[in-house]
Amino acid sequence: METPPAREEESGPVTTSATPETLPSLHLPRRLALPDFPWDSLTPYRERAAQHPGGVVDLAVGTPVDPTPEIARNALFSAANAPGYPTAVGAPVVRAAVTEWMERRRGVAGLGDDEVIPTIGSKESVALLPLHLGVRPGDLVLHPRAAYPTYDVGARLVGATPVPVDTDADPATWGITEDAPVAVVWLNSPGNPDGHVLSVEQMARIVAWARARGAVVISDECYAELGWEAPWDAQPIPSLLDPRIGGEAGRSGLLALYSLSKQSNLAGYRAAFLAGDAGLVGAVTEVRKHTGMLMPTPVQAALVAALGDEAHMEVQKEVYRERREVLVEAIAAAGLVNDPASVAGLYLWLRGPESMSAYELVGPSPSSGSSWPPATSTARPGPGGCG
Repeated sequence: METPPAREEESGPVTTSATPETLPSLHLPRRLALPDFPWDSLTPYRERAAQHPGGVVDLAVGTPVDPTPEIARNALFSAANAPGYPTAVGAPVVRAAVTEWMERRRGVAGLGDDEVIPTIGSKESVALLPLHLGVRPGDLVLHPRAAYPTYDVGARLVGATPVPVDTDADPATWGITEDAPVAVVWLNSPGNPDGHVLSVEQMARIVAWARARGAVVISDECYAELGWEAPWDAQPIPSLLDPRIGGEAGRSGLLALYSLSKQSNLAGYRAAFLAGDAGLVGAVTEVRKHTGMLMPTPVQAALVAALGDEAHMEVQKEVYRERREVLVEAIAAAGLVNDPASVAGLYLWLRGPESMSAYELVGPSPSSGSSWPPATSTARPGPGGCG
């Protein structure tokens, strides 16, 4: 009779004597080389401003406070029954709304379906476009020297080197050698926070400089509808995609971002888009498909409705204009001067006495119950929020 094989001992419950003190160190997270979050430095000033009898008027982050337009809210509600996944490229009606708006409001005609894509706000594009486009360690990412901090962060996330430059100046004066590995040149017009507007001639000069080096130019244009002083109170602020800028090469190597956060009070919806070179848009789309970066269907409906209605936008612009006029008067009374070139957008680019530091500049405002961010290098208010 054959002897049955020996039965293996059944394993009992797994036990461990390890404690948090004896466990090996985790490999993650590995801290990224990111700068300090700039608004954290405002905490003591915000606390001081909060002591004002009327409470704090917090201007540190440019977040809308006015109601979302009814037309957008109704569109969102009507599209709320959306059980299926949206597409990364957006519904055809979304792309049509974007192309029509770009022609009507920005003077950019002939955009094709493959040249536009909705994005989940514009900040994610600012932060992630270097990754989506394949920027690598060792590459240079140029951005305006007075800038929203996310341009810098987007470069750091991929190991590239962020380089601040004066985008108001001739790029020949930037000090970038011809063989430098420039991958991206960021523009921001109207500028956040300086309110400067780049002319057609200046942007064409920068595009020619970048193309000679094989670099992509990306323009963040989320304040383009907010021109206050001549000539931008009466004529459109130029888009990077304006045919006068790209010349015979058209939109090759060019991308523009736009957000409805400010013009339509849709910051909470995260409604934005990018447009430009079909090859670049296609590369971004491919990454977004793989990573599931999809604008929700109800938000797409709200975006279409808002882009198709200019009345609410004009009403909101007048609200901003009235507030700007009040603020200009107040800062003048405090002995501060706005930069004459700060003619558009949602911020004032202020200067105090030469001896006044950026943080000292914050001082006059909290005493009246307000809090705004400083720019440590220039003694002027610094960047707020975008898209």
